Amino acid sequence: MKQKILSSYLSPLVATLANLLLAYVVYAIARVAYLADNWSYFSNSLTADVWRGGLVFDTAAILVTNIPYIVLMLLPLHVKERPWWHRLCRVVFVVINGLALVVNLCDAAYFPFTQRRTTTTVFQEFQNEQNLGGIFATELLRHWYFVLLAVIVIYGLWRLYTTPRLDARHHPSPNPHHLSWWRYDLVTLLSLAALAPFVVAGIRGGFATAVRPITISNANQYVDRPTDAALVLNTPFALYRTIGKAVFVVPQYYTDAEEMAAVFSPIHTPSPITHHPSPFTKKNVVVLIVESFGREYIGALNKNLENGRYRGYTPNVDSLIALSTTFERSFCNGRKSIDGMPSILSSIPMFIEPFFLTPASMNEVSGIADLLGRKGYETAFFHGAQRGSMGFMAFARKTGFQQYYGREDYDADPRFGGDDDFDGMWAIWDEPFLQYYCAKMNEMREPFMTAVFTASSHHPYVVPEKYKEVYPEEGIIMHKCIRYTDMAIGKFFREASRQPWFQNTIFVMTSDHTNMSDHDYYQTDLGGFCSPIIIYEPGSDRTPAILPKVAQQIDILPTLMGMLHYPDPYVAFGIDVLQTPADSCWAVNYHNGFYQYVKHGHVLQFDGQQTKAVYALTDSLMQRNLKGRLPQQPQMERELKAIIQQYMERMTQDRLTIKGEG
Repeated sequence: MKQKILSSYLSPLVATLANLLLAYVVYAIARVAYLADNWSYFSNSLTADVWRGGLVFDTAAILVTNIPYIVLMLLPLHVKERPWWHRLCRVVFVVINGLALVVNLCDAAYFPFTQRRTTTTVFQEFQNEQNLGGIFATELLRHWYFVLLAVIVIYGLWRLYTTPRLDARHHPSPNPHHLSWWRYDLVTLLSLAALAPFVVAGIRGGFATAVRPITISNANQYVDRPTDAALVLNTPFALYRTIGKAVFVVPQYYTDAEEMAAVFSPIHTPSPITHHPSPFTKKNVVVLIVESFGREYIGALNKNLENGRYRGYTPNVDSLIALSTTFERSFCNGRKSIDGMPSILSSIPMFIEPFFLTPASMNEVSGIADLLGRKGYETAFFHGAQRGSMGFMAFARKTGFQQYYGREDYDADPRFGGDDDFDGMWAIWDEPFLQYYCAKMNEMREPFMTAVFTASSHHPYVVPEKYKEVYPEEGIIMHKCIRYTDMAIGKFFREASRQPWFQNTIFVMTSDHTNMSDHDYYQTDLGGFCSPIIIYEPGSDRTPAILPKVAQQIDILPTLMGMLHYPDPYVAFGIDVLQTPADSCWAVNYHNGFYQYVKHGHVLQFDGQQTKAVYALTDSLMQRNLKGRLPQQPQMERELKAIIQQYMERMTQDRLTIKGEG
């Protein structure tokens, strides 16, 4: 009888532990689903450490999110031992862990676009969008198997839930054959006290005194590739660990500011051109930021792909490249549209989190439009979505664009088709909106600087009805959209070539980021950042070429300033890639807790404290780690540290402009 009474005392603790084990099963199912849906990204690098690390982060997430449930179950009050109370506990447990499952599955579908776990900045990123319902509905249909899985698992949670069994639960009595409530309260309190240290240790990531609460970056200790950190993590952990956290922390790699500036400085001070009385060249500048138009899709930039048989999906852009300057290796500086804007237009890379979702976005910021606006340029930004979408309008205005044209402005122009040209989800279709873009530039006073952000080569991966037979499904669902946008770009340049301002214009075309891939190289840590950078100057005698250089989005601003002989100092994290020797060109990006630094024919991966890997660029699948064997590694580390510290100091000290230097 005593044994039976003791088991009754411990029943709430036993039930709690049994249900927490059930939560582990749910997280394991979510991780397997995450892996299966993104198999091509992870299949070549799975190790036991990924699963071991996943258990650590699952433990932290399960214990944090289930604290309300644990307290409800082990609250040392015998009056809670009623059927309605345990029904409430059951509901709380199923809701908490059911939501955890759902957000993990949603993130599995989102991973190909970001190659990272979603953090709390996602709420700011999409706060101005009014089409989220349609996006979710489309993805629910596309990922119907996740919906089915969620229903089955949540039903299983409800059915397999363990409810405590207590003798004489409703009839407290001092009789030794019944449960003594004061003893029950004491045992429950001791159970809660005994469990508390394990909960704290699980949340922190271990019992060791040196262990601090684990963060997202700790996932990298279990992986060899930054991409794999997403598989180690879980989305509930990534969300709650980034609530209210400081994004930018200044490292102390350098204590001497002059020493750091000698290694790297983002201050550009143009050399005076004394042999020419008026060195500044007031050419028009037109920047095309093409949604998701990754380098992978472009035949002219992939001549060695598929043993030379690859033709790509961009005949019009291929023709443009034949007349332009581009680069053997070129990269974007982030994985989202909101990363591309600051990188391309203001020479600010994405480190840690998207720049204009952080407090540093309140800093004074310059950009191409601001610098040229000071020299008398008329400036305008174009985006075929509603005003405010993605925060583009706010950023454009902040960085000096005098005018902004969006979907509402297109609709109001009687020369075009109005909202009949709306794609039903995001924006005006690329073909008509690029024609509108060209027409509006005809109305601008020269010199002008404009930028356009296209939208059609994007989720939900559809083309206008009249082109469905012209661009049918092929390869992956992205390819037909790339063909459509390539056609729209070709029509834009044909129309622009007829305008009087065409010969006096520098065109730059790049993508905001990359997207879906069907080639192994473009699914690696570095391959996922491969974007085209194309400079077309029709009125120049510059010989078209694919230069043997490394280039990146943040180089666009200083390269344009160099081409125009801009006379004043400015802040930009990139370089004038046309005037920089090939061996001194570099690129940098941030991926799942790792900085990737490309230079000297290699990419160095740095976790903020030490180099984790070095790969030759010719090792396209990043399989042979050369850490410690590259003579240039120490110098690359010094340069990368200077870049990171300059970035963090300037973000936290509001020094992103020359004015900020004062």
